Amino acid sequence: RLATATRHPGILLPPLAPTPAALHDRLVTFWPYGTPVDPDDPDAAPWEAAATLLARLHRAPAPEALPAMRGPAKAARALARLREAGPHPAAAPVLRAWNTLPAWARDEAPMPDTGTLCHGDLHLGQLIRHPAPEGPWLLIDVDDLGVGVPAWDLARPAAWYACGLLPPDEWARFLAAYRAEGGPAVPADGDPWPSLDVPARALTVQTAARAVAKAVAAGRPLDEVERSVVDACDRMATVPPQLRQGYAK
Repeated sequence: RLATATRHPGILLPPLAPTPAALHDRLVTFWPYGTPVDPDDPDAAPWEAAATLLARLHRAPAPEALPAMRGPAKAARALARLREAGPHPAAAPVLRAWNTLPAWARDEAPMPDTGTLCHGDLHLGQLIRHPAPEGPWLLIDVDDLGVGVPAWDLARPAAWYACGLLPPDEWARFLAAYRAEGGPAVPADGDPWPSLDVPARALTVQTAARAVAKAVAAGRPLDEVERSVVDACDRMATVPPQLRQGYAK
């Protein structure tokens, strides 16, 4: 993963050294400083830059030794945390929605695509400007980088849009920029949801599972955003099986 970041300096932030160093019985890596996305200025969110970088990453050749992208594994870990958290009324719809997903999205079978280079955990916190403060945007955090289904990298904004948490114009900007750069995760035009449906559902369930587990641990009720993703899980679990292959958002 570090070597891959080193090979693609215009897409991924290169590490200061291509190999990790041992420190107190742990491996550590070193990275240059950059300017992150401003969480207090959502109107300036670099959706186009994120989509363009993703498309370039997905089109880049994947090294033969690169492991699998860890997106489904992280989703499965979130569900394990939910089960370990203890009883909560919102857990049932999340678990039902999880059970509607195909085995590969639950990290119970190999992914159907094992040749595309993927980030594995794309969100706006994974972009920085380098050199700081006004350099070009680059992707960071290669912990989950690997080969797999490229639609997984579009799934978080797709899920936010489907849940009503991302405005339609921002989703449209993101999708248009990805297509303009020739990204392979969705068709060049037409309905993108046949490709995005399963990953978007999986990211919705992952987000909801993490939210419920955190609420249980803190002894607090779910907030409005957390309730939105749990409600989406509830709707997902009630879609009749004969309609699930129609990829209705």
